[in-house]
Amino acid sequence: MDANQVPGVTAADDHFLAAFTAGEIANQDFHHRDHLRLAWIQIRRIGLPRALEAVTAAIRQFAAGHGHGDRYHETMTRFWLLVVAMGISRHPTLAFDELLAAEPHLLDKNLPYRHWSRERMGSEDARHRWLEPDLRLMPAS
Repeated sequence: MDANQVPGVTAADDHFLAAFTAGEIANQDFHHRDHLRLAWIQIRRIGLPRALEAVTAAIRQFAAGHGHGDRYHETMTRFWLLVVAMGISRHPTLAFDELLAAEPHLLDKNLPYRHWSRERMGSEDARHRWLEPDLRLMPAS
């Protein structure tokens, strides 16, 4: 599917996705906002269920390719995909930058800790599989 078939996804987004997938983005150049953009692009292109699998696999591969396979975090990755999907469901026509303007909490790296204790989120279990929050349930999407 090309950018013209997915409302809001631009050629620049397609280029970003291709560069990420090809391993052309350096580890030090891939930040929180880029994780959000990757999630947004894939949710818009293939829907949340498939994006959950595609993005988690891509980030695992990215981390391993940069010698940081041990830093991949399943619960954290899935959390960000879920909250980006919630933003998209509230603002289905917004482009990525517009979504961030409408949902600025997405840029808050501490957002997961409203739902998980640092101890639970920092656990090996949370790194390797989805763990439900221990402080506050996630809102329904």
